[in-house]
Amino acid sequence: MKRYLITGASRGIGRAIATKLAAPDVALLLHGRDTVALAETCQALEKTGAKTSKLIHDLAHFRGIENLVAEVGHKPIDLLINNAGIAVVKPFAEITRQEWEQTMGVNVTAPFFLIQHFAPRMPPGSSIVNILSIAAKTAYPNWSIYCGSKFALEGLSAAIREELRSRKVRMLNIYPAATDTDIWNAVSGQWPR
Repeated sequence: MKRYLITGASRGIGRAIATKLAAPDVALLLHGRDTVALAETCQALEKTGAKTSKLIHDLAHFRGIENLVAEVGHKPIDLLINNAGIAVVKPFAEITRQEWEQTMGVNVTAPFFLIQHFAPRMPPGSSIVNILSIAAKTAYPNWSIYCGSKFALEGLSAAIREELRSRKVRMLNIYPAATDTDIWNAVSGQWPR
């Protein structure tokens, strides 16, 4: 049975990915912070015959990352999708230390340490997918911390990809544009999606 770990799977892009990957021969290890939304996602996917596990951890903190790793265990995974993300949209001069730490924690630190932990155990032919954003390629005013976090993960991914190449573990980055998901409900202003 294949094992797929998807962070931020309770809604939006993560839930859509989990829905596409659900199959009777797949164990979906689904992470999220919203217990109700994650339970709804798991319940919907189990109807397809997929096996699901709910992983409820706050990836903004090292303890949450460590607890997620411990819960997934040491059995290899075949796919890691780093999808969880936080968007803080405001002038850079107004960003608080807490917002900085939370954004960098979820958008950069968690993916890095999840890759660091799971990649050495992944069999050849496995994949790591990072859901970035066009904000990893283009800077936008008032999006400094979000753009910075996505640029950072893009750079880390490029370097790590070279280290994993000889082991035949793929590292892929996806760059979606604005997508009509719940993350936009907290973003002020009018943005096309």
